[in-house]
Amino acid sequence: MVDIAHQAAIGPASKDATPALVPLTAIEPGPWRALAQRAVEPNGYYLPAWELAVSASARGRTGASALSVCGGSSTRLIGLMPVVSLWQAWKIPLPALVSAHPYGTLSSPLIDRDASVEAATRLLQRARKAGAHALILRDVALDGAAMASLKEALGRDRLTSRVLSSYVRASLDATQDGDRLLQEALGAKKLKELRRQRHRLEEHGAISFDVARKVDEIKPALETFLQLEASGWKGKRGTALLQDAGDAAFIRRAVPALAETAQCEIVTLHAGATPVAAGIVLRHQDRAFFFKLGIDERFARYSPGVQLTLDLTRHLCADPVIASADSTASADHPMINPIWRGRFAIGDVLIPLRRHDPIVALIHAALIMRGLARETARRAIHLLRK
Repeated sequence: MVDIAHQAAIGPASKDATPALVPLTAIEPGPWRALAQRAVEPNGYYLPAWELAVSASARGRTGASALSVCGGSSTRLIGLMPVVSLWQAWKIPLPALVSAHPYGTLSSPLIDRDASVEAATRLLQRARKAGAHALILRDVALDGAAMASLKEALGRDRLTSRVLSSYVRASLDATQDGDRLLQEALGAKKLKELRRQRHRLEEHGAISFDVARKVDEIKPALETFLQLEASGWKGKRGTALLQDAGDAAFIRRAVPALAETAQCEIVTLHAGATPVAAGIVLRHQDRAFFFKLGIDERFARYSPGVQLTLDLTRHLCADPVIASADSTASADHPMINPIWRGRFAIGDVLIPLRRHDPIVALIHAALIMRGLARETARRAIHLLRK
C-alpha cells in the first residue's frame, strides 16, 4: 500500500511523454530566477539559491521534486511549485503532493503575475497528471496573490480549497518612518526601558549595528550567526543549524549564493568587538524575510534580540526598495509581535484535484488524525518540561 501510494503520488498518470514531475535540480536556475522576478507574490524561501540548497542537504527536507509549467507554446517558465509526496512529507500512504518545506515558514508557489490564472491552472493539471488526488500547501499566505490565483483556477473547475489550519503572524509595514513606527508600537515607557538597557550594554563596548551584504562580508558574518545560535537554547535542544551537518551545509551554500544577487544580508549587533545578536534576512522583490535570530545569552538582561530588531526595523524602513517584511515567526511570538504590529494569515490548505473524489476525503481524514496526534504529543512534551 505504501509503495503503490508513493508511486501514484510521484509517477506519471497519463500517456503524455512529458514528465508531470521532475527533480528540482532539473529546473534551470536562470528561468527560475526570471520567474521569481515576475512572481505575483514574493517568497524568498523559494528562490533557486535557497530552495536548491535546502533540497540538497537540509535535515528532513531533501529530495524535492517540482511541478513546473511554461506559458502556452513558449518556453518561458510561468509557474513553479516545489513538492514532495504525502508519504515523503508525513509517511501517509495516500496519493497527494505536499509543498516542499523550504526551511522558512512560507511555501507560496511562484506564479507569473502576467499569466497568473493560466499558471495556476496548469500547475493543477500537472499535479493531476502526476497521479495526485490532492495538493496540500503548507504555510501559504491565505490572502496572498498566489493563493488567489489558485482559487480562481479551482473555481473554473468548480472545486473549492479547504483551510486545514491557520494562524496570524507579525509583519512590518516598511513604508513608514522607523522611529515613528517604533514609538507607536512600543510606547514611550517601553522605549525608555530599552534605551536604559542599551546604555547598560554599552558598558561592554560601543554599540554598532552592522549589515553584511557582499559575499566576502557575509561568509564571516554567517559564522558569527551560527556560533550565536548554537550557544543559546536552540543549541541546548539540538536544533541549531550548526549541529547538523546537512543543515550547516545548506545554510553555508544558500547565504553566499543569495548574497551574489543582493537577496540576503546578515545583521549583527556588537558591543565593542563582541557580537551579541545576529539575524539572517532574505530579500525578494519589495519584501524582506526575517529568517532566524541568534543571541549571546550572557547578555540576555539587555534584550540583545530586541535591540537588534529595533535597529533592523529602522534599517528596513529606511530602505526605499523594501515595502514590507515578513517575520516568518510563529503565532503570538513574544519578541516580534509587540514590535511589528502588522498581521496576516498563514495556513495549510487542502486543494482537491477532482470533483466528488472519495480519496480526497480519506486524505483529509488522515491529515486531521495527524494533527490530533501532533497536538497530543505537543501537550505531553509541555507537561514533561514543566
